Amino acid sequence: MDVWDWPVKLCRKVVFSSGHRYWFNHLSEEENRKLFGKWASPYNHGHNYTLFVSVEGKVQHETGMVVNIKRIDDVLKERVVRQFDQKSINDEIPHFAKISSSLENLLLYFRELLSEMPDGARLTGLKLVELPTLWAELNKEKEGWKMTLTRTYEFAASHRLHVPQMSEAENIELFGKCNNAAGHGHNYILEVSVSGEPDPKTGMMVDLGALDSTVNDLVVDRYDHRNLSEDLKEFRGKVATSEVVVQQIWESLDGQVPGTLERVRLLETARNIFEVTRP
Repeated sequence: MDVWDWPVKLCRKVVFSSGHRYWFNHLSEEENRKLFGKWASPYNHGHNYTLFVSVEGKVQHETGMVVNIKRIDDVLKERVVRQFDQKSINDEIPHFAKISSSLENLLLYFRELLSEMPDGARLTGLKLVELPTLWAELNKEKEGWKMTLTRTYEFAASHRLHVPQMSEAENIELFGKCNNAAGHGHNYILEVSVSGEPDPKTGMMVDLGALDSTVNDLVVDRYDHRNLSEDLKEFRGKVATSEVVVQQIWESLDGQVPGTLERVRLLETARNIFEVTRP
């Protein structure tokens, strides 16, 4: 098949500000707090949401485009921004009168709103960012739509890239300044993505508190302000490259975090990013 017949994907971003709360007026305070835990409150809090919308289609010979981006913008402004911007989701959007305004439920609603796109373009993915440390994605795959939730964490740690079996000259040749005998450090950013089915009552796939607790216990609290090469037994006998570190983090978290672990991404620097994804 010729590349000119392949579909091309494009992504468009839109932003809006909304307030919402994890609280049902038809439930008692006790019922709400039991349902939503520490997130429960009868008062709104707000977010500057960012929505990424991905569509796919064949490039039109006449225009050289999959779809006119202006038409995509018109759809997003009409169906999303006009309905959500500067609104209380729970109070002003009927769809959320009796269901939770969670990231997961918002994504499912946006999929309904955007199922029909202009010029025959097909909706293939949505990503909704609630905070720099929290976002959810809904992507179309061969088996159907998959939803993931991503949470980010930070830790500061040092390491030394060194192979004991190699000579000093060989280590310096291979690792350069990263072979410094005293080690060197990074402010790592860790992204952990899990998948699952939203709970019909809370609208949430996983308990964020449980996810945070697990990742902090097994990784962040253990790695923070440590020399990975010297202080942690799991790296003994290994070169603690970020490739090895991200694999070890996956091994530590898989089967332990709530939901299904789908992706672990480790940002060593702004230019060095390492990722393990479930096959």
